[in-house]
Amino acid sequence: MDAKEAAFSGNPRRPTDCCNPVKQLGPISLEHVLLALRESKEERDLRTRSLFNFFDAANLGYLDYAQIEAGLLALQIPAEYKYAKDLLKVCDANRDGRVDYHEFRRYMDVKELELYRIFQAIDVEHNGCILPEELWDALVQAGIEIDDEELARFVEHVDKDNNGIITFEEWRDFLLFYPHEATIENIYHHWERVCLVDIGEQAVIPEGISKYVHPFRYFIAGGIAGAASRTATAPLDRLKVVLQVQTTRAWIMPAIKKIWKEDGLLGFFRGNGLNVVKVAPESAIKFYTYEMLKGMIANSRDEEKRDIGTAGRLFSGGIAGAVAQTAIYPLDLLKTRLQTFSCEGEKVPKLGKLTKDLWVHEGPRVFYKGLVPSLLGIIPYAGIDLAAYETLKDVSKTYILQDSDPGPLVQLACGTISGALGATCVYPLQVIRTRMQAQSSNRGAAYQGMTDVFWQTLKREGYGGFYKGLLPNLLKVVPAASITYLVYERMKKWLELD
Repeated sequence: MDAKEAAFSGNPRRPTDCCNPVKQLGPISLEHVLLALRESKEERDLRTRSLFNFFDAANLGYLDYAQIEAGLLALQIPAEYKYAKDLLKVCDANRDGRVDYHEFRRYMDVKELELYRIFQAIDVEHNGCILPEELWDALVQAGIEIDDEELARFVEHVDKDNNGIITFEEWRDFLLFYPHEATIENIYHHWERVCLVDIGEQAVIPEGISKYVHPFRYFIAGGIAGAASRTATAPLDRLKVVLQVQTTRAWIMPAIKKIWKEDGLLGFFRGNGLNVVKVAPESAIKFYTYEMLKGMIANSRDEEKRDIGTAGRLFSGGIAGAVAQTAIYPLDLLKTRLQTFSCEGEKVPKLGKLTKDLWVHEGPRVFYKGLVPSLLGIIPYAGIDLAAYETLKDVSKTYILQDSDPGPLVQLACGTISGALGATCVYPLQVIRTRMQAQSSNRGAAYQGMTDVFWQTLKREGYGGFYKGLLPNLLKVVPAASITYLVYERMKKWLELD
C-alpha cells in the first residue's frame, strides 16, 4: 500500500464495476456526495479524520505549512507548485497559521461539494461516472485542444481501477487537495503538471500536452497593454522624435515652443492615432511570441515555463521583439514621417496621401528604411526589458514578498526599471533609425545608410548626438513600460492565462 492509498484508507475502496447514478432533483448537498460515494455519514467522518491524521504525522493536533507540504509530497505533488501554501491559506479560516480539525473538515465539505458540482456538469448522462467522450466534450467546450492519446492518458491517470470510466470517488481522490477553483481548465492544467512529473515506478512524460488554451487571448492581453500606455505618453514621444532628428544643438524648451507654434496642443499628439494602431499589434505579437518561445524552451528542458532562466528569457524576448518590429515596421516609418513633417505653411498630410506619396516618389523599399538598426536595437532592448522585468519580479517574490504574488506597485517598479534599462542601452541605435526614417530618399544630402548616419553624427555632433532626446524618452518609457506590464499582468489574470 503506497502513501496515497494509506491516506484514503479510512474507508476502503469499494468495487466500481458499475456506475452509481444520482438523480439531481434539487440543490446539491452533502447527501448527494454521500450517495455518490456510497458512504454513510459515520464512514465519511472516519475518512476525514484519517486524512487529517495522515497530514498530522507529528500528532500536534493541528496542521502547519511544513506538515501540509510533507503530506502533499507523500501524495506525489511536488513542492514547486506551492499548493501547500495555497492549501494552508484556503483551510486556515482564522488566519493563525494553523489548521485545526474543524477547519480541515470545513475545507473537505466545501471541496467535495465543489468537485461534485463539476463532476455532475461533465457527467451529462447523469449515470454517476464520467465517460471519456464526456470528458473530451467538456475540454473542447472550455477551449482546450486534446487528441485521443492525451485523453486516454488523462483518463488512465485518474481511473485507478482501469475500467475505462471515472467514478466520483476517483475524481475526488485526484482533486481533493487541489486548492484552487475546480474549473475544467484548472483541472486540465493540474493533470498536465502532475502527469509531467509523475514519480511512480513508470515515469510518464507525455508529449505535446502543454498546448495553449485560447492562444488569441495572448494577442488581446498584449494588444490592450500596449495601446493603454500610449495616449498618456504621446507628447513625450513627439518631443523625443523631434529632438532625435535635429543635427544642430538640441534643447528641450525650444522644441516644445516649436511644436506649440506649429500645431498648438494637438501638435503634441501628432501621430498618436497611428502610434496606438501600431503598438497594439506590436505588443500583441511580441508578448504572444515571447510566451510561445518560453513554452518551447521549457518543453525542450522538461521544466516549467516560468523557470527557463535568464538566458532563455533574453533569447525569447529578443526574437519576440524582432518578429513584432518587422511585422509593424511600415507603420512605424509612417508615424515618424508624420511626427517630423515640417508644416511651414503646409498642412500635415493625411495618412492615405502620405502613404501614396512615399510609394510613388520613393518606392516600396522606403517603408523598411532603417529596419536594420531597428532590429539591432529591438533585439537587445526586448531581451533586456522582458528578462529584467521577469527577473526582478521573481527576485521580489523570493526575497521581498516571501512567495506572494507581486502587487501593482511591485509590478510598476519592475516595469519602470526594466524599461529604463533597456531603452538607455540601445538609444544610439534608435537615433540612427529615426534619422534614416525621417529623411527623404530624394534629397541630395541624404544619408547613404546606417554606417553613414553613424559617422556623420559622430563627426558633427560627437557622442552626445547619439543621446539627443534621451530625457523625454526616459520620461516616456518609464510610465509606458510600467503601464504596459501592469495592464498585461492584469489581462493575463482576467483572461486566465496564468
